[in-house]
Amino acid sequence: MHHPSAVFDQAPFLAIWETTRACDLACKHCRASAVAERAADELTTREGMRLLDDVRSMGTPVVVLTGGDPAKRPDLVELVRYGNSIGLRMALTPSATPLVTQGLLEQLREAGLARLAVSLDALYSHTHDAFRGVAGSYDRTLDILQAAHGLGLTTQVNTTVSRTNVDDLEAIAEFVAAWEIELWSVFLVVPTGRARPDDVISAAEVESVLERLAALLPVMPFDIKTTAAPHFRRVLLQQHAPRGDIAGLADGIGRAPRSVNDGCGLVFVSHRGEVYPSGFLPLSCGNVRTHSLTEIYRENPLMRQLRSVDALEGKCGVCEFRRVCGGSRARAYAVTGSVMAAEPACAYVPRAAAS
Repeated sequence: MHHPSAVFDQAPFLAIWETTRACDLACKHCRASAVAERAADELTTREGMRLLDDVRSMGTPVVVLTGGDPAKRPDLVELVRYGNSIGLRMALTPSATPLVTQGLLEQLREAGLARLAVSLDALYSHTHDAFRGVAGSYDRTLDILQAAHGLGLTTQVNTTVSRTNVDDLEAIAEFVAAWEIELWSVFLVVPTGRARPDDVISAAEVESVLERLAALLPVMPFDIKTTAAPHFRRVLLQQHAPRGDIAGLADGIGRAPRSVNDGCGLVFVSHRGEVYPSGFLPLSCGNVRTHSLTEIYRENPLMRQLRSVDALEGKCGVCEFRRVCGGSRARAYAVTGSVMAAEPACAYVPRAAAS
């Protein structure tokens, strides 16, 4: 049977390139465990351009340049310009530091940047700055949003849900609405990198968060997507979305035909060229210095397994929503050590498992 993930068998919807691990922030949940200085063996400008060529030929529409802090790379504007010139939609997630100047934003706009994403994790500066590990980070975030808005760049706000802000999500949504953002991406922590299991909210709390996000979706002037919580699709389906609407839910820039998940619609390339199913699933599937990204994504056994809905175990394997959700494979791995295990942060009991 031709199942929905087949749409992602040839190419992911989204390729994320960790351009550098260097960053001047010290975020409590940092996936990259970022450091101050750039590594000597980062992909070079030329290697980066070859990577972008490969992403384009594979058929992937969207590239996100992340880090660390991509603004630590002197060739950032050049890379955005090159990606844009070959037809990719280039998005950027810089860290909120003084490196993101008005001048840099102007250059990025001229280079054809499709979207700028910043992180906002609290309503108040002291809470946000404590989470990000650097005083002034909150103010920089708002300055960057304001400058991007003034330049006509489309923007996205990323919010990481933690114990400190879980009660403030509605207020944060109201706050970011004023900035005329396109997309609010809400990230449910995966305990990897600097993130610890005690940062993680329970499955019942996650369910409540997803229901609250679903309630916000029709009343907010922006799209809402979740990162590392593909079961948001199930919640939306359960809450009245007619079947035909599921394909229209936001995933990154533009829309993905089904839930984007680790290795299924998503691929992550590290600063050294290692290829992972996502930034939160630290199992290397190869390196772009020795193999093409296309070959790794399409042929690597782990990547293929992650796209196989029939390989899902536990309640995910019998869940009637498995074709639109699939559960976070990164979280399953982080918590259980098995990539195909049931999603630990899902409270739903499938009909087949309830008997």
